[in-house]
Amino acid sequence: MSNIKYSVLDLSPILQGGSPAESLQNTLDLAKHVEKLGYTRFWLAEHHNMPGIASSATSVVIGHVAAGTTSIRVGSGGVMLPNHSSLVIAEQFGTLESLFPGRIDLGLGRAPGTDQLTAMALRRTRRTDAQDFPEQLEELRTYFDPSRAENPLPVRAIPGEGLTIPIWLLGSSGYSAQLAGELGLPFSFASHFSPDNTLPAIDLYHRSFRPSEVLSEPYVMVGVNVIAADTDERAKYLATSMQQSFLGMIRNKRDGLKPPVNNMDELWTPYEKTMLQQQLGSSIIGGRKIVKDKLEEFIAETGANELIVNGQIYDHEERKHSFEIVSEVITEC
Repeated sequence: MSNIKYSVLDLSPILQGGSPAESLQNTLDLAKHVEKLGYTRFWLAEHHNMPGIASSATSVVIGHVAAGTTSIRVGSGGVMLPNHSSLVIAEQFGTLESLFPGRIDLGLGRAPGTDQLTAMALRRTRRTDAQDFPEQLEELRTYFDPSRAENPLPVRAIPGEGLTIPIWLLGSSGYSAQLAGELGLPFSFASHFSPDNTLPAIDLYHRSFRPSEVLSEPYVMVGVNVIAADTDERAKYLATSMQQSFLGMIRNKRDGLKPPVNNMDELWTPYEKTMLQQQLGSSIIGGRKIVKDKLEEFIAETGANELIVNGQIYDHEERKHSFEIVSEVITEC
């Protein structure tokens, strides 16, 4: 397991009673911390109209993190491309790559990352599907490499043109898995909230894969929730903040990340508990031994080339410690 790469997915959580400014400071502090621990990447996710997430202006936060670190790759996990023009993303990430050469990743998703009303506010249109995602993706890639087009594009992305920025496709179903395979791009699957689709999507990616100028063979990153602590009991307690966050999404009551509680059965109904257990089914919660055993099992089952770890923990120091434990158990194996 020590040969596998491991990375961080950060939603820059806003704590209940906290502020976005505090969350963004914590994000940078976490990035510096995991850089020292040997993590490969630090990715930030685009979400909108969510009081508990501070990374909505994802490219801005990427610049904030990249400026405060020195070697870890920083990127999007992901940018929801249908929310933006391809030109804007090419310019933003071209600027980031120009400022921090060789350290920027561009992970792309096709979901809105929000509700339909917010998607309309972002896109200025009622059309909120992503049927033209392949065309938008090709347009974006052509802004970086104009030679992909038979005829020159009428507009150029400056900065952006001529730069090599790794593009990943992200997904929680088979659509992006198949597209990533057909295009020969690396694929990242959101097992941290869609565990039941994990193995079918990875299998589809492998079966669809065609070698490209980017990759000669498939490369899969898998997202996983890990809440680690010195004892199993402490980890289970800390994990209740994540559980409350998902419970809020089920109830359409999205607010800041809540402190942990002693008994979730006082908060959720049996039906909600079943739903959450299914949605968070791949989550790894426990002390060092459980985390080690479960990570080994997860890697063997998925065949992942890389893990990207999400850890929604209320206390910032406890969160940093959780990522320490993950790093230790991976490198010790």
